[in-house]
Amino acid sequence: MTDTALDEAEIRPTAVKPREGYRIWLRYSDGEEGEVDLSHLVGKGVFKVWDDVAYFKRVHLTDYDAIAWDEDLELCPDALYMELTGKSLAELMPMSVNLMKNA
Repeated sequence: MTDTALDEAEIRPTAVKPREGYRIWLRYSDGEEGEVDLSHLVGKGVFKVWDDVAYFKRVHLTDYDAIAWDEDLELCPDALYMELTGKSLAELMPMSVNLMKNA
């Protein structure tokens, strides 16, 4: 495994907490932390359940590092990391982008 591939695999969420206004606070293994606003999802499709604020506050990390509310509602930790940091897919996973170009 290359250093780049190892670095990509190591960035995982280590903590998540609900915040007011349908925001979540996240911390990642590389030290990045902050809030992500999810209010634009409330009431839409599977996110209709967040109309109940108590349900939204159930956010937790799964055993496989997903940000979840239950077994049916999870968000990708990599997508949230990119939202939090402003990094692109190419910056976060350069090896994956190269693989897609060559596919």
